[in-house]
Amino acid sequence: MSTSSVIDVSVVIPLRDEAQNVVPLHAELSAVLRRLPLRYEIIVIDDGSRDETFQHLVRLQGGDPTLRVIRFTRNFGQTSGFAAGFAAARGRWIITMDGDLQNDPADIPRLLTLAEQHDVVCGWRRQRKDAFLTRHVPSVIANRLLGWVSGVPLHDNGCSLKVFRAEVVKPLKLRPGMHRFLPALASQLGSRITETEVHHRARQFGQSKYGLSRTFRVIADLVHLRRLMRAAVDPATPDTPIYEIAETLG
Repeated sequence: MSTSSVIDVSVVIPLRDEAQNVVPLHAELSAVLRRLPLRYEIIVIDDGSRDETFQHLVRLQGGDPTLRVIRFTRNFGQTSGFAAGFAAARGRWIITMDGDLQNDPADIPRLLTLAEQHDVVCGWRRQRKDAFLTRHVPSVIANRLLGWVSGVPLHDNGCSLKVFRAEVVKPLKLRPGMHRFLPALASQLGSRITETEVHHRARQFGQSKYGLSRTFRVIADLVHLRRLMRAAVDPATPDTPIYEIAETLG
């Protein structure tokens, strides 16, 4: 793998307290990316981990020049992690995914193929491995409401496995909580959006950071979604920092 500054794909992964997942995630993801005829980088954002996640990342980065690590001074949330990753990304395509091994890196080549003809490719966890009543059913309701309000109907806005053309996400001015609406926000800068089924795996290690309350927050935010969409692409919107970086590696 060349370390040239010309990068085709940037994979952005915010995570927090995923010490048991980060090493197998890196191995599995790297194995998939190495088989692609593309130059890539992996950008992992440690969002205030309190376990040994960062120590594992330090060791991994020492042996992998494609891995870049951003460590926050404290926990700022998933939107901030994505925002920092987008700002650092050098690739023509930006892939987002979770750091808990529930997203399957094997889906990435197929998503990238679709990205050749689209601005945004969204994963759809049709066969979710989550609790039905507390995660799946509320998600279905929230996604239908979000599609109605935003004009971007998707089955699964909450799936982090997505591919974006860099030019539709790097300019976005994000505020906390807005990672849930990334396809709707990006649609204002690129209208070619598609959705495809992806694998979803049960969590093996660690604990989920999300619960039923997150769905209620999404529904509450829908009241202001059209305003948030306009602000995200308005040059007059203040570019207020939503994270603080303690250190970077790579």
